[in-house]
Amino acid sequence: MTFTTNNTSKEALQNFQQFDADTQLAVLWFGYLDIKDQLTPTNTTSAQEEAAAVFNIIQALPPEEQLQAQRDIITGADNQITRAYTSVSSSSKLDIWLRLAQGMEKGTVIQVPSDYQLPSETKQFVDKIKQIDFEERLNFMRSAVIEMGVKS
Repeated sequence: MTFTTNNTSKEALQNFQQFDADTQLAVLWFGYLDIKDQLTPTNTTSAQEEAAAVFNIIQALPPEEQLQAQRDIITGADNQITRAYTSVSSSSKLDIWLRLAQGMEKGTVIQVPSDYQLPSETKQFVDKIKQIDFEERLNFMRSAVIEMGVKS
C-alpha cells in the first residue's frame, strides 16, 4: 500500500528504498527537520497508543541498540521490535518515526552525528523531495515507513 499520488513522489520513494539503512535514517531525520514546524499530529487515540508502545520499547534501549532497532525496522529483520512495528497501523508507523525524531531532538534517542553528511548520491533525491508540497511529502513519508518492518 502506498500513499504517493504523483510521479515525483513515486520516483522519490523508489530512490529512497534503494539507499542503505543508515542513509534512510538520515534522510528521515533531515526530512523531519525540514517540515517539523508544519506538523500537527492528528492521529486517533489508538494510533497514538500503538506508536507510544513501540517507541517506548526503542527509547528504553541503550543508544547503540536504539540505532540497531531502527536499522532492523528499515531492513525488515525479524525480531520482537520489528514484529511490533509491522503490526501497527500506517498512521502509527508514521507517528513512531515522528516520536523517534522528537526523541533525537530531546536527546532521549541516539542522534545523527553532528558532522554527518548525506552521501552525494542523495542530492538528486533531496532535490526531488524539496519540489513537492507539504501534503505530498507526508504521503511520501507514510509510503516509505509503511513499507518497513518484517516482510511477510
